[in-house]
Amino acid sequence: MRSPDMYGWIWRLLPGPFVAKALVAVVLAGVAAAVLWYVVFPWIEPRVPLDHATVGR
Repeated sequence: MRSPDMYGWIWRLLPGPFVAKALVAVVLAGVAAAVLWYVVFPWIEPRVPLDHATVGR
């Protein structure tokens, strides 16, 4: 179960005023998306048969 204050805790850990926090948060989200897109998804794609349709067989 997720704590309702989890995002507030992360926000308070980010350095600087609002603009700096917003910029760091956007950069961190971009890094997380890039890691998922270029590392995690290509690694998991051969292991999960998402494009193997069984309809009509």
